[in-house]
Amino acid sequence: MLVKDAADQIGDRHELDTLLERQLIAMEQLVSGARLPRITEDGDLLLRAVRRLH
Repeated sequence: MLVKDAADQIGDRHELDTLLERQLIAMEQLVSGARLPRITEDGDLLLRAVRRLH
């Protein structure tokens, strides 16, 4: 949710470190040189599981 809805607003946050450590996101290097987070397959599976609970 943090990554999907506000990827352009994410800086060096502790939340990102946690998501990276758990391999729920990966950082994508764009041609422009910018780095944006993207959700990994494991991250997507986790989000789907959470959605089913709500």
